[in-house]
Amino acid sequence: MRLVIALISGALFGLGLTVSGMTNTAKVQGWLDFFGAWDPTLAFVLGGAILPMLVAWRIAERRKVAVLGSPIPAKPDPVLDRNLIVGSAFFGVGWALVGLCPGPAIAVLGYGGGNALLFFFAMLIGMAGYRWVPLMLRGAPA
Repeated sequence: MRLVIALISGALFGLGLTVSGMTNTAKVQGWLDFFGAWDPTLAFVLGGAILPMLVAWRIAERRKVAVLGSPIPAKPDPVLDRNLIVGSAFFGVGWALVGLCPGPAIAVLGYGGGNALLFFFAMLIGMAGYRWVPLMLRGAPA
């Protein structure tokens, strides 16, 4: 049952990304171009994602287990540290340069062609190698 719900959730998420324009790299880059041809339409997508999640988080805070029975993990302490800031900066720069982030990058694999595949594999390499960056910055062997 979990796999069926995961499949339906993933398909609905991918459809939502496609319909909202989040897989259109020009639209995303237009959203991030504050001093040029700024396209504010993705603000509605962001608002449409944030508002339902606020409700879902409030409901989840009152529950011990998820609908399918798995335990809901404790809420982590909010920590604003160097790793979060540097990681966010890398994410933002990559998003601005390419116009994709991980969710839309997976959604666009079905029709994005060679560039989408290239970005997807580069993204996987970055995800796999993120543990080595602090070691390289300190000069320690990886």
